[in-house]
Amino acid sequence: MAAVFAERPHRADASGWEEALRIWERTNAPEGCKVEIIEGIVTVAPPPESDHNDTADELQRLLYTVIPRDWGIYQTQGLTVPGRQGLFVPDLAVIPKKLLPRPRERRTADVARLIVEITSSSNANHDRIEKLNGYAAAGVPLYLLLDPWHSGKPTATLYGEPAGGLYRVLETVKYGDEMHLPAPFEVTVDTALFPAG
Repeated sequence: MAAVFAERPHRADASGWEEALRIWERTNAPEGCKVEIIEGIVTVAPPPESDHNDTADELQRLLYTVIPRDWGIYQTQGLTVPGRQGLFVPDLAVIPKKLLPRPRERRTADVARLIVEITSSSNANHDRIEKLNGYAAAGVPLYLLLDPWHSGKPTATLYGEPAGGLYRVLETVKYGDEMHLPAPFEVTVDTALFPAG
């Protein structure tokens, strides 16, 4: 198992983070767009395409068969990573319902038991680098990166065991192979069900 390393970017001060949050709150993006803060910069991504949505749907259907009734799977839940100047909206976040934020409240990403990001051609590096580092720094137990745009060879990579702001690679498979999600999920994911980019 290899550790994933990335250079830590320069972080703005607390007032820069607060300003980014204010801009994020006031951003009026077109319907379906995802507005996030990545490394202190407010970003707007276009709505995902059908293949992206199909992948999320297939995985969500599987996860609902193994999670407790008092957990949910969320597609539009904003989660903060203040130490990395981030407010991410994961493609899927599995979170115990009692840990969801109340109205006008923000939660840090560590409330999630699993976060899934599905890369898009336009912003794949955000998921591969900045979000990978952010979720590790936040201590999210499992991060599943579904990457149909990976060098023409779609892959699924499961990261876990966060420590010191880094993840370990638990498993990488090419689309078409099966991957095991460990406890608390204990389920096999058939990546052949996911459309390739």
